[in-house]
Parts: sequence; structure tokens; C-alpha cells
Amino acid sequence: MKAHYTFRDTWSVAATPEAVRDLVVDLERYPRWWPQVVAVASLGPDDARVLCRSVLPYTLDLVLHAVTRELPVLEVEVTGDLAGTVRFRVTPEDGGTRLDFEQEVEIAGLLGLASSVARPVLAWNHDRMMRGCRDGMRAALEAGPAQSSTDDMSA
Repeated sequence: MKAHYTFRDTWSVAATPEAVRDLVVDLERYPRWWPQVVAVASLGPDDARVLCRSVLPYTLDLVLHAVTRELPVLEVEVTGDLAGTVRFRVTPEDGGTRLDFEQEVEIAGLLGLASSVARPVLAWNHDRMMRGCRDGMRAALEAGPAQSSTDDMSA
């Protein structure tokens, strides 16, 4: 059984579109600023394996493939426990950047079956994950590139 999910949200961050893009396309550094991304392994220049865990006791195993890394739309194809697309439309606005987030995915197998009864709980769990993304993104962008360089030197 498959379940289809569509998620949309809009955020504003106090950073340039280019700074947002640089953060979003650097998949291997997600665990540094996105608490629910627990591990990332590069599979090549446009591909990464990502393990995510939000509130529920289940770790999603995903493979992300960069479809576009150029502004104004950043898009990845998702396979693994979920299959579909994730997009950020990045638009300059007064004082920073607006991000329009859109995710369209299907879930198959046991998670798809569980969706028939646990859909509200899975949507709530996703909301918590994306709050972590938004808050972590804001903090990382506020810290700026100097913080990233410091992190690189201490690694």
C-alpha cells in the first residue's frame, strides 16, 4: 500500500539567496545545523545517502539526487523510504530571503500501510523535522561562513 503526502511551507531568513543556496546544496554538512539529520554519506557529486530521525522512533533512510542547484529553485529527487521530490523556491525579499518549501512524496511498504491509521502522527512528525530545518537554517545563516570555517578546522 502506498500513501501520498504533499507538504508546503514558507519561511523567511535574514540572509542572501546565495547564502541560502550554499547552505541547502551542501548536503554533507546538514548534521551540523539540522538536528534531525543524523548522518549523511556522499555517493558522488550530486548524490547522498541521508538518515533522518524526528520525534518518532524510526530513522528514515533516504537517497537524495540533486536535480538543480541553481537559483531560484533548488530541487532534489528522493528515493529510499520515501520517493518523490523536495523543492525550495528561493526569492529575495526585504531584509533577506523567502523560501517556499514543497515536498511531494509517496511512502510504500510498512510506512505506507501505517499511514492509513497514523497519517496525522506522521504529518506532525514531519512538521517537527521541518521546524528543526527552519530553526537550524536560521541559526547557521546567522552564524555566517566564518562559523563554518571554524567548524571545518576543528573537525
